[in-house]
Amino acid sequence: MKKTLIALIFLCVQFAFAQPDSLFIKFITPKKKVDYIGPEWVQKNKATFDLSEVAFVNWSAGGSNSISGLVGFTSEANYKDKYIFWNNNVTARIGINKQEDRELRKTDDLFEMNSNIGYKPHSASNWFYSARLNFKTQMANGYRYPDTDKPISRFMAPGYLFFGGGMEYGKNIESLSFYFSPITLKATFVLDEDLANAGSFGVTPAVLDDAGNVIVKGERVRNEVGILLTNYYKMKVAENIEMIHNLSLYSDYINSFGNIDIDWKIDFDFKVNSFIRATLGSHLKYDDDIKTTVPSAIEGEVEEAGAKVQWKQFLGVGFAIDF
Repeated sequence: MKKTLIALIFLCVQFAFAQPDSLFIKFITPKKKVDYIGPEWVQKNKATFDLSEVAFVNWSAGGSNSISGLVGFTSEANYKDKYIFWNNNVTARIGINKQEDRELRKTDDLFEMNSNIGYKPHSASNWFYSARLNFKTQMANGYRYPDTDKPISRFMAPGYLFFGGGMEYGKNIESLSFYFSPITLKATFVLDEDLANAGSFGVTPAVLDDAGNVIVKGERVRNEVGILLTNYYKMKVAENIEMIHNLSLYSDYINSFGNIDIDWKIDFDFKVNSFIRATLGSHLKYDDDIKTTVPSAIEGEVEEAGAKVQWKQFLGVGFAIDF
């Protein structure tokens, strides 16, 4: 009896593993095979604060006491299902610097909103039909220090709006994205009358008479239609070190096609623990519509020069709170 029972158990085990269409196999297969991602909204908020300070007391080499701070806030609301993703985020950031015997100065200023929606016709595809909206401006006046009487930029002067559609590739769209839009609308807003009359940020300047009086006011909006290429890449460089690369290339079809506006950011995030982190960032820009100025032969006046590459670098240590 005992030998018979052992033989029966052996035959049952052999039968179960030898028959791929057995009830046992059919029952567990759906649990292992997952080919559908259910609808999901993910909300993320992050507040950051970076601080740097230098103080001198009887320092023989000399120096000025200074303190700098940068406050930032980012909010994300992202949706994803089997065929559609919809990513939205808002970022606000402002930085200030105070040195001994010098006025308070702005070091950073940004308000930006992004919305990106994509649809893929097949769940296994990595190509999306995509549409993007981007808006950015600043919150406080900007000056050519030490002159703080005449702002060179204000809220919505400039303001930029991009809207277009195209194709986007990304196996994991949250970490890697290549986007191509053959038709993207770009609007540049200069809603300050003085800056618009001066033709700042590429808008058409005012028409003046011989006495310098305004005959026709400067335009406050400049519209363009062009081609947009972007690349986003997020990777873990090492333990507790993350890199984010973001590149945008834009060229207007109507005005000087082939002149490319560049916006390229690389940020490294060094995480010390749950709250403390360090940030190293680089931001390079080139906009053919933003002209520089040089001193004129006439004392006290300036002349327009060509566009130049703009570059900003940031290194800070502070804390971040996710909620």
